[in-house]
Amino acid sequence: MNIKNTSSNKMSEFETQQAKFKAAKKSTLISVVVNTLLSIWQIIIGIFSHSSGLIADGIHTLSDLVADFVVLIANKKSHKKPDEDHPYGHFRYENGASLILGIILLVVGVGMVWSAIGKMLNPALIPEVHMIALVAALVALVAKEGLFRYMLYVAKKVNSNMLVANAWHARSDAASSLVVAVGIVGSLCGLRILDPIAALIVGTFVFRMGFKFTNQSMQDLMDKGADEETLQEIRTVLEGINELSGYHDLKTRKSGDFLLVDVHLELDGNMSITAGHDIAVNVRKKLMENPQILDVMTHLDPYDKNHKH
Repeated sequence: MNIKNTSSNKMSEFETQQAKFKAAKKSTLISVVVNTLLSIWQIIIGIFSHSSGLIADGIHTLSDLVADFVVLIANKKSHKKPDEDHPYGHFRYENGASLILGIILLVVGVGMVWSAIGKMLNPALIPEVHMIALVAALVALVAKEGLFRYMLYVAKKVNSNMLVANAWHARSDAASSLVVAVGIVGSLCGLRILDPIAALIVGTFVFRMGFKFTNQSMQDLMDKGADEETLQEIRTVLEGINELSGYHDLKTRKSGDFLLVDVHLELDGNMSITAGHDIAVNVRKKLMENPQILDVMTHLDPYDKNHKH
């Protein structure tokens, strides 16, 4: 039995989703502007300073623009109202976007590791560059690290896995700028091998983050349930409702960053339908106080102490 939401709960859910949508849109648009300016800056300076690393980093920055547009599209699509074909809404667009971002991180990580190994095997491939390239790399590093911290702050504030993934993509680009900066310093000091060693370490880190987000989004798309801590919170709420004789078949599944909950409620078999309905409404209301829960589906079962479901 699916109990209809109250107007206050609807308003709360709507306000939460709208706040999340606006925060995601604002942070992503800021990322687009910053990455566009940085990529142009890096490529131009890289050409004039003869730094292939800086040019490559500028091209790498362009990959962030692709990620940003993926997030913008998914963020818009995920907040479309439910329709006949998608009665539970479109929140899984966010899970799909997180999967794409995770794959981007994997590809970037593999590319960085591959490039680093190639340079370690042939140090002559590491170019000697001018000092202006170091200045450009440091400016890019500071800007990207600042962008990462801002985006991660927003992602945690609105509790969005998709935005967390995009923030860490920005960190991977900051790591790339760090690699370039270290490589330039090493080149100026005659220690060219520092560049590929740093690239290998950062590339491995980026690959690891990509694997984490790809795996998490795949699990969510396959109806992964809530973590044990959240499940215990739900159990505590149910066990705190005196009218219930018990409950069973508690199930949860992810939809974007929200949870859908199914549960069978055990009630006195002699209770009227109206009384049972009122209890179910109260159960749903209590569970929906958790902002992570999007919807609750309940089923009423007559309680028999001599028979366990």
